[in-house]
Amino acid sequence: MQHRIVVLGAGYTGATAAGRLAKRLHRADVAITLVNAEPDFVERVRMHQLALGQDLTPRPFSEMFHGTGVTLKQGKVTAVDVDRRTVTVRAHADEGAPDEELRYDTLVYALGSGWNDHGVPGAAEHAHEIAGRPGALRLRERLAGLAAGESVVVVGGGLTGLEAVTEIAESRPDLDVALVARGGLGDWLSAKGARHLREVFDRLGITVHEHTAVTAVEADHIATGDRTDIPAAVTVWTTGFAVHPVARATTLEVTGTGRIVVDRTMRSVSHPDVYAIGDAASARGPADKPLRMSCASGVPTAWQAADAIAARLTGGKVPTVPVRYFNQCISLGRGNGLIQYVTADDRAVPAALTGRLAALYKEIICKGAAWGVAHPTLLPVRRRRVVREAVAPEGARVGTAA
Repeated sequence: MQHRIVVLGAGYTGATAAGRLAKRLHRADVAITLVNAEPDFVERVRMHQLALGQDLTPRPFSEMFHGTGVTLKQGKVTAVDVDRRTVTVRAHADEGAPDEELRYDTLVYALGSGWNDHGVPGAAEHAHEIAGRPGALRLRERLAGLAAGESVVVVGGGLTGLEAVTEIAESRPDLDVALVARGGLGDWLSAKGARHLREVFDRLGITVHEHTAVTAVEADHIATGDRTDIPAAVTVWTTGFAVHPVARATTLEVTGTGRIVVDRTMRSVSHPDVYAIGDAASARGPADKPLRMSCASGVPTAWQAADAIAARLTGGKVPTVPVRYFNQCISLGRGNGLIQYVTADDRAVPAALTGRLAALYKEIICKGAAWGVAHPTLLPVRRRRVVREAVAPEGARVGTAA
């Protein structure tokens, strides 16, 4: 009997985990099913480019996983029952079709996150988001319809906000572009990094509203905490992410924000047949600090989970490789960038790479991440056979505690 592995979500983390598992385990021993709402891979780190009319390379999962043994299931995950070990999937092609129930022996939960409006009045109704392709395409259409001189305000001074606002200002110099940040502009960067960021903003003519809280979003402006209004024909909301709500509805142990609590191998602390990776996981890194929601955090957690699952099923030694940070890569338009070098626990150090060379560095990182997902089984690795005793009978837990 094959061991059933179901991977939910095919972003950077889910697709990486599925490919890595297929590379390490014999097809005769395991059945790997990858569930995703869309038929092709979405480069989430490029959504600001898509929103500005740039075409991205299509990466169909049918081609990426051809010949790997991974079964693709397109549909929306509507429920997970971790006590019965089932997943409910609703197909998009036919809204009238009945939901399908998938059974698993091991579940890899990688449903990720979406945008977070933080409950600000009017944000959900009037603001645009770029956390996924549908939102980026809606913003693309809206920006294309703006006339010269109209205003665009990006709310949020994190990495996504910086990339979005500079991309907009560079691509549409005819617009009045502004950034609203709750803190100071790039106040977590080194002195060199912050200085370069301000130089780029000045050169692109971006207005910055620092230490400003947004209290409401209207169709043509945003309201702030100091009772002033900022004109905004278009508001782009980039104030962080909220995880997919499915996990919170299960009996899994989750944090107050709905992230699944895991151990160092990305295994759920409450349900050992469930692994959570990427934004969905509440994982800790160096200095016992929570890993931030990012591709930089997510891909290493996918490696860790896949290797731990393979080791437990084959009777090997379970690896625990610490996830650490090296840099923060920020694109500032197509020809400029900022690479802020950081400590293992993500604190800025004085060194930073800036300008065109930094833009090239960031592009290599983005292409490398996409290449790794698109070629999940290309590198030769010796597949190991599943230890039959490790395959749990129906109704039993999988594996043993590491």
